Parts: sequence; structure tokens; C-alpha cells
Amino acid sequence: MDGSVIPTAVLRNLSDKLYEKRKNAALEVEGIVKALAAAGDHDKITAVINLLTTEFTFSPQANHRKGGLIGLAAATVGLTSEASQHLEQIVPPVLNSFADQDSRVRYYACEALYNIAKVVRGDFIVFFNQIFDALCKLSADSDANVQSAAHLLDRLVKDIVTESDQFSIEEFIPLLRERMNVLNPYVRQFLVGWITVLDSVPDIDMLGFLPDFLDGLFNMLSDSSHEIRQQADSALSEFLQEIKNSPSVDYGRMAEILVQRAASPDEFTRLTAITWIYEFVKLGGDQLVPYYADILGAILPCISDKEEKIRVVARETNEELRAIQVVPAEGFDVGAILSIARRQLSSEWESTRVEALHWISTLLNRHRAEVLNFLNDIFDTLLKALSDPSDEVVLLVLEVHACIAKDPQHFRHLVVFLVHNFQDDNSLLERRGALIIRRLCVLLDAERVYRELSTILEGEADLDFASIMVQALNLILLTSSELAGLRSLLKQSLVNPAGQDLFVSLYASWCHSPMAIISLCLLAQTYQHASSVIQSLVEEDINVKFLVQLDKLVRLLETPIFAYLRLQLLEPGRYIWLLKVLYGLLMLLPQQSAAFKILRTRLKTVPPSSFSGEQMKQTSSGNSYSQILHHMPSGSQVIEDGDVNHDANVHNGINFASRLQQFEHMQRQHRMHSKSSQAQSRNNSTSYSSSKVCLDFV
Repeated sequence: MDGSVIPTAVLRNLSDKLYEKRKNAALEVEGIVKALAAAGDHDKITAVINLLTTEFTFSPQANHRKGGLIGLAAATVGLTSEASQHLEQIVPPVLNSFADQDSRVRYYACEALYNIAKVVRGDFIVFFNQIFDALCKLSADSDANVQSAAHLLDRLVKDIVTESDQFSIEEFIPLLRERMNVLNPYVRQFLVGWITVLDSVPDIDMLGFLPDFLDGLFNMLSDSSHEIRQQADSALSEFLQEIKNSPSVDYGRMAEILVQRAASPDEFTRLTAITWIYEFVKLGGDQLVPYYADILGAILPCISDKEEKIRVVARETNEELRAIQVVPAEGFDVGAILSIARRQLSSEWESTRVEALHWISTLLNRHRAEVLNFLNDIFDTLLKALSDPSDEVVLLVLEVHACIAKDPQHFRHLVVFLVHNFQDDNSLLERRGALIIRRLCVLLDAERVYRELSTILEGEADLDFASIMVQALNLILLTSSELAGLRSLLKQSLVNPAGQDLFVSLYASWCHSPMAIISLCLLAQTYQHASSVIQSLVEEDINVKFLVQLDKLVRLLETPIFAYLRLQLLEPGRYIWLLKVLYGLLMLLPQQSAAFKILRTRLKTVPPSSFSGEQMKQTSSGNSYSQILHHMPSGSQVIEDGDVNHDANVHNGINFASRLQQFEHMQRQHRMHSKSSQAQSRNNSTSYSSSKVCLDFV
């Protein structure tokens, strides 16, 4: 039957190796099918199509396959408006030919489908997914002619889709999503082209499906081809503009993608991602609340990016995010934000660590109760941050600690851990001790801080550490402008109950260091007691460490802090115990030391005594107050230098005898500890020597 429909000569020419003969034969087939269509003989048309498919397109001979393809296209042209009812027979063999091993067959398949599509137009849409899949593969074909033919076909298919009302975007998106991570540059261009075209169609809502292919577009921003990067960026820019103008956007799903892309090793990808995040934070509102922690985790590292543009956008985004006021009841996860901030405190970049601390501080101010619930999770990290190499970070950490320590239990916790940190890391005390203590005194009240530190150090078992810590605190007390108020209070120790109480409080731990006690007494103007402390010192106390501390004190006596003391030397008759203290210190110093010369020079400037030589003799010999009373006006009593009370029953409230016993007891403990340490050291040395002798003998 087939032979009677299509003459044998036509069939022979259809498989000829010459294109012209195949083309002429196809025209014959077109005429035959057109006549059959006019006669309404669709059975014979079906037979012709089956013949072209089975005998030609499926033939092992390449020329037969080429003839079959051109024949099917010709048959479709012949059918014209009636072609749609035969498309199920015509299109599949053509699509199958796209995978042919012969590049010329693939080329003619493109040509055939192009001609078929021109005829059927919208009826073609039912095969769109298969055609799209085939075109995607052909866009990366190894043959340039096939690629060109595929591009022409692709352009026609796009035209058909944009004018069709039967195109299903829902069915197309999964196909697109599967291919978005393909690396081939030709395929990428093909995909971006389709995304751009479909987005331009008013009736197709590509924005609603953006989360499905957004990651793929971002992936293309790092392509080695400048053209592909540009196309992807252009598509993304267009979508971002649409987002700004759209009343309804799924920010959540896209935020997850952007957070991942903000950490891309590619600079352009990071910049684009952080720019999108910035716009999302401004536009997203409540939708983004569950994603705040993830967004913050993306922003903080970018604040320290090597690229300035990224740093600028990241900082702006960070400020926008922090400016948003939300409450935990709205899904705002304080714990998640704190976790991100804690993690970023370990960043190698200072700017990131600073902003992480700003976030912790912000959360404390806004959601204090919730933050304190997570205190155990962040406290250790905050303590470690006190060892940060950046002063700015340390100061911010202290502000956070101070905010936490507003509650008494947290205050105690902070000071205890701070002392432990200093104990575990002596270098921290040396490098940052003064900075940390001074700042805490400003933030938390100097007297409160010093009282707590004194309480902790009073019972410190590690005597060496306690001595070092007290010496450090004493130096800060004597020199820091932040502690001027504390010094003023201590100067009133003999007349002010608050000063007396502070003096006694500090005295308990200051006993760990003789020089600290002497300094405290000079500050509090309890000069007679200072003299008693000096007299109580024994040979073991006056070691190199003591002399180093004494050298520092002598130099401090020449600073403005002790100006009041130097002025008191203008009245040697009134401040006899002060003179004795200074001469006592002078006697402890080596004569060749610079400190000895400084102090001796100062004492040489003291004007002649206004009291009798006998009084000086008695005073210098260490006689008690009662012996000196004979030289004072009748009915008066000296309590300390310059403090003359006419009521013998009024006392300054400080039991100095008890304090001296306290100091001597602590110093005995230090001497015992020192001897024990030396003995242990000798034992270790002897053990080492003995083992060495044994080894030598062997």
C-alpha cells in the first residue's frame, strides 16, 4: 500500500546521498500528503508517516535517516492545519534523532523540527519538556553547525512559548531545576536565556518559582566566562527589582540560599549575595525573623571581607538587622543569635569579633532575661575573649561582662572567674590586667570591684599568685585616674567610717605583700602603723622581689598622687611617724640604688624639726604613743600623725594591733611556703644529681 502512495523513485531519491535529490523527493512527499489531506484520507497519511519513521528515521543508513527527517517535515507542511492530529507520530522520531551519532543527522533533526514547529506553532507545546531537554543537550553539541541549528530552533520555540496560553510553568520548573548546576558554559547560557525569556512574559510568574533556581543563578556568577557571569548577574538584578516591587515574596527559602552564597570563595558571588541579603532585611520584615541567626552568621564574616565593597554592604546590613525590634514571642530565637555571636568571637578578624560583641550587648539590653538563660553557653567564651589581642575587643567584652554583672550573683561569678583567668594565664595579668581592672572599676564601681577582689584573694591558697595579684591591684590603685575616688576615700580612713571600712576590707588581702600594705598605709595616712609594719619585717622578707617593689614605691612617692604626703613633710613635728616610715624605707634600700638616692634627696629637703631633739629621740627609738604624750599639750592625745583629739576616749575605729597580727600571720605563711618550695626544689635537684651519678657509675 505504501508503495502505491509514494512512488518508488521518490523513496529512492529520499535516501540519496545528494541533498538536492532528497530535497526534491521531500517536495514530492509534501504534495502527496497535501492531496491525501484534501481528500480526508488520514489512514494513508498515517501509513506514509509510519513508512518514513520505520524505513527511514530508524534505518542504520545515515542517508536514509536524513531522508526520513526531511520527509517527516515535508509531510507536516503538507498537512498544514491538520498536522496536529498526527504530531504524536511525527515528533518522537525527530526528537530521537537528536541523539544520533552522526552530526549531520542531528543537524537535519534540528532543521526538521524547526519546520514542523513553524507549521503547528501552539500545538507544539505538548512536547515542550522533551524538546527543552533535547535543546539543552544540543546547546553543548560538539559540532558547531548543530549548535547553530539548535540556536535557531531554540529561538523559534521561545517565540511559540511566549505567545502560547497552554505552556505550564509548573511542569517546566522541575526540568529547569535539575539542570541549573550543570557546568557546561553553553548549557548555562541556554538556561539563563530561557529564564530571562520566561520572566519577560507577563502571564508567567517566574518570581514565584525563583527559590527553585536562585542557587543555580548564583552558581553561575563565578563562571570562568565573563559573558555567562554578566548574563546571570543581569537576570538576578532583574529579579531583585521585581522583588522590591512585589507585595508577596517567599523570603525565607531564598534567605537560606543567600546565606550559603555569602560564604562563597568567589568575590562577585559574595558581593551579590550580601547585597540581596541587605535588600531582604529591609523588605522582608516578619518573614525573616526565623532566619535572623543564619543571616547574622553570613553578615559577620563579611564585615571583615578583604573587598571593601562587601565590607560596606555587610556593615549596612548589620545595622539594619540590629535596628529591627522583635520579641522572642514572634519566633525570634535569642539562643540561636547568641550561638552565632559566640562562634564569631573566635573569628581571626577583629572587626567581626567586635560586631559579635555588639550583638551580645544589644541582646542583653533588649532581652536580658532570655540572654541570662543562655549564660552558661557563652560565659566561658566571653572570659576567653579577655585575652584577645585587640584592646577594642577586650573593652567591649568588659562592657558585656559589666552588663551581666549588674546582678549580685553574676558579679561574684565574674570576679571569681576573672581571678582564675589571671591565675591560669599570668601573661594576661601582665598584658591586660591594668586595662581590665581599670575598665571594670569604671563600669561596675571601683569600691565594689576592689572589695570583691580583696575578699577572694584573702583566702587564695596559691600564695605566690595572691602576692602577685595584690601587687598588681595595689599599683593600679596608686596610679589609675579611674580610681581617684577610691584613693580619696582611703585618705579619710582615720576620720571617715566608709574610709575605715574600705581600709580594713583591703587590708585583709593586701597582707599578701609587705610593700602593698606599706603603700596602703601611706595612702590612708596611717603612718604609725606603716612604721610598725616595717619594724616587723624579718630577713627573709627583704628579698629581691621586695626591693623591686620598694623601688617602684619610692618612684611613685615623687608623682602627683603623693603630693599631699610630700607637703606633709613641711611639718615634720606634726608628721613624725611619716618621717620614721620614710627613713625606715631608706634604711632598707641598698645605698648604691637609684631609689636610695631619690628618697635621700627628698628627705634632705625636709625643714628643721619643730619638735625637741628628745622627742625625736624618743620617737625614733620606737617608744609608744603614751611616751610622746608628755610632749603634747595637756589633755590631748595623738591617734596618728596630725590627728590630735581632745577627747581621749575617741578612737579612729581601726584596731591596728589586730591588723598587725593579721599581717604578721600572713607573712609567716608566706615564709613557710617559700621554705617549702625551696626544699622541694633542692630535693628535685638532689634526685636529679643522684640519678646522674648512678647513670655515670653504670
